[in-house]
Amino acid sequence: MIIINKEQLFTVTTPIGVIIRTSHKYWEVISTIKHPSMRDRLEDVKQTLESPDEVRKSRIDHSVILFYRQVKRKRWICAVIKSLNGKGFLVTAFLTDAIKEGELLWTK
Repeated sequence: MIIINKEQLFTVTTPIGVIIRTSHKYWEVISTIKHPSMRDRLEDVKQTLESPDEVRKSRIDHSVILFYRQVKRKRWICAVIKSLNGKGFLVTAFLTDAIKEGELLWTK
């Protein structure tokens, strides 16, 4: 389910039950400063959160969860979230050619 309001760009529920949000302003930071290659990939990021191929917990920070969805052969979108008590926010999103190690939480 996607909910949109003036401040929030989107709110989605992931398959592991975490509700993720991000604002228009923060998406602008991700897509222009952090990872400009993501500029036109907002729908891909939402789809990665809602319907990932794989979900892994960060080895370093257990409140960080990585969602992966394959977009090409050996190419994934990784959406990184920080979560606490079933709610969280998008930290960043980027294209990658490798899935990081970490505890597998969910798979398609």
